Amino acid sequence: MLSIDGLYTAIVTPFKNGELDKTTFLRLLDLQREAGVDGVVVCGSTGEAATTSNEEKVQLWSWAVEHMNGTVPIIAGTGSNDTRASIELTRKAESCGVQGALVVTPYYNKPSLAGQLAHFKAIADSTSLPVVMYNVPGRTATNMSAETQLEIAEACKNVVATKEASANLEQIGQIIRNAPSHFRVIAGDDVLALPIIALGGKGVIAVISNYAPRTFGRLVHAALAGDYATARTLQEKLVPYYTANFIESNPGPVKYILSLLGMCDATYRLPLVPPTTLTQAKLEKVMSSFVDA
Repeated sequence: MLSIDGLYTAIVTPFKNGELDKTTFLRLLDLQREAGVDGVVVCGSTGEAATTSNEEKVQLWSWAVEHMNGTVPIIAGTGSNDTRASIELTRKAESCGVQGALVVTPYYNKPSLAGQLAHFKAIADSTSLPVVMYNVPGRTATNMSAETQLEIAEACKNVVATKEASANLEQIGQIIRNAPSHFRVIAGDDVLALPIIALGGKGVIAVISNYAPRTFGRLVHAALAGDYATARTLQEKLVPYYTANFIESNPGPVKYILSLLGMCDATYRLPLVPPTTLTQAKLEKVMSSFVDA
């Protein structure tokens, strides 16, 4: 069973002429591997999963698994607000050879706590993959309480972690304090990776590491090693970049930053569009002296 620790990058999905850009995608994967990340999430929110078809998701997972060839774990974003669809997609991801599945809380239909439990149990029961829950109330309009997440973890031994993006440190602390031995908390907000690790979290699934995998990786691993002096110094350095990544909806800014670095075109799937001229100017300013080291 995969142990979710350290820095996992929620990688962007590059497009060219409206289609998947395989060449750039593989180059981005190489950059992550060379930087020493602990894993990569393919088809998460940062990967514009909401506007990629199931066939495209399977293609991206297959490319990633084949290209990484076991050197870096691949977690597939397979969640939706339709339990049956999530089960089908998780099974397809498993057949591609990924090492885990990231499953978001059902959005829009806002299930009850009992519905959340039933949703995750049905998906976990349908696969042998380790499953990571993804609690992100800002996108789903539903918060999974600490009690619900812990109940799911107790009921489903292959639900191995939660990506917690509620920004509620009290709730996160409760989960960490009461988690079963097979279950861990992973930060879902880059800026909160350090405090969540200090509480006992085990890592982060991050946006910033698309272009700062070395710097942010040093922060994460310093914190995990208890070297909080180093982690705090790096945190101070990265604060402007955390802010920049969310001036507009993710992945608008991070894709534009990647384009500034010559790593990826700033091409999006509607309804996402390129950042405004004002945002572009802000991003250009903040990136003018950036070095990932």
